[in-house]
Amino acid sequence: MRFLYFIIIISLLACHSENDSNPLYHNNPEELKEELKEVLIDANKIAAEKESLQIDGYVRRRSLDVIKTGTGLRYQIYEKGNGEKAENGKIAVVKYEVSLLNGQKCYSTEENGPEEFKIGEDNVESGLHEGITYLHVGDKAKIIIPSHLAHGLAGDFEKIPIRSTIIYDIELIALK
Repeated sequence: MRFLYFIIIISLLACHSENDSNPLYHNNPEELKEELKEVLIDANKIAAEKESLQIDGYVRRRSLDVIKTGTGLRYQIYEKGNGEKAENGKIAVVKYEVSLLNGQKCYSTEENGPEEFKIGEDNVESGLHEGITYLHVGDKAKIIIPSHLAHGLAGDFEKIPIRSTIIYDIELIALK
């Protein structure tokens, strides 16, 4: 699929003479820029729809009962706590395991113990900032984060590939 996007972009950027009958040729570079922008937006929409279907398949295969938010994030609280609700500005103390849709484990707090981050401010995935706000202290949940809310087009340059959905199996153990 990435190769197809590359071919489309290259064909749009290819040199054409003024006599060329190619409908993508423009005397005005701004028109070409707008057409390229539309092609990229359409390609991104197709990729996002494909990813959403892959996530839906993952959820079905595992018989998860998730809630889907407006951003495309999905979460399921599978063990309820009775503590304070997480909110922006608080420091979340969490245990987690991060994996990909194919089950490959990427990161875990098992070795180094719980981690902390300031909700809404620290440098973690925007999907984690969103997902944690649905939890209370003591909750254990699966948070499925689509790539646009995770590491996007670049991945994390370590264990998470480009355009990857990530799954947090997470426990909110405290708020500070």
